[in-house]
Amino acid sequence: MTATATARDHDQPVVHVIDDEADVRDALALLCRSVGLRCALYASAVQFIASPPKGVGCIVADVRLPGLSGLDLLERLTQAGCTLPVIVMTGHGDVPMAVRAMRAGALDFIEKPFHDQALLDRVHEAIERSSHLHDHAGERERLLSRYDSLSEREKEVMAQVVQGRPNKLIADALALSTRTVETHRAHIMEKMQAKSLSHLVRMAVAVTPARES
Repeated sequence: MTATATARDHDQPVVHVIDDEADVRDALALLCRSVGLRCALYASAVQFIASPPKGVGCIVADVRLPGLSGLDLLERLTQAGCTLPVIVMTGHGDVPMAVRAMRAGALDFIEKPFHDQALLDRVHEAIERSSHLHDHAGERERLLSRYDSLSEREKEVMAQVVQGRPNKLIADALALSTRTVETHRAHIMEKMQAKSLSHLVRMAVAVTPARES
């Protein structure tokens, strides 16, 4: 395996190439680096799955791999929580297998031999999708952190607020004064960085299911 720690430590997107043929790995690495993309190389899916990377990037893998096939790889990635988009490479006779891989979650497949630009187009599409997923996950983590900064009482008030209940009913339900509810409500809006009630509701939908499970 020629993947390096530095390739994984950087914030730049990384193209993870998995192929048991060294010539293919080297050619794909040269192609990716020619357009400024970082690249990590693996001789098998087993080597890759041993330490699934995090961050933005994509996987370009031969559908036929020693030890674990492309289908096996997709299954293992799902179990490991790896969300990197996968592009499978296939020979003409392996198209049915590649189609099965797509149904199992692969982004696309490309037949060998392929035009360099065709592969690069798919790689850039995969990286764009990965970046979107990564940004969404990061935003959700920030929301969860804000929610965790609320006191237990503030969480109780927030649950009532996002249901559209007025302060007087919230006060009665929680045995509080209306003024206390108003104070909690102001603190909730500030801590959650909510710009409006509708904004707070959207954030509540995003974070509370994870905290209630």
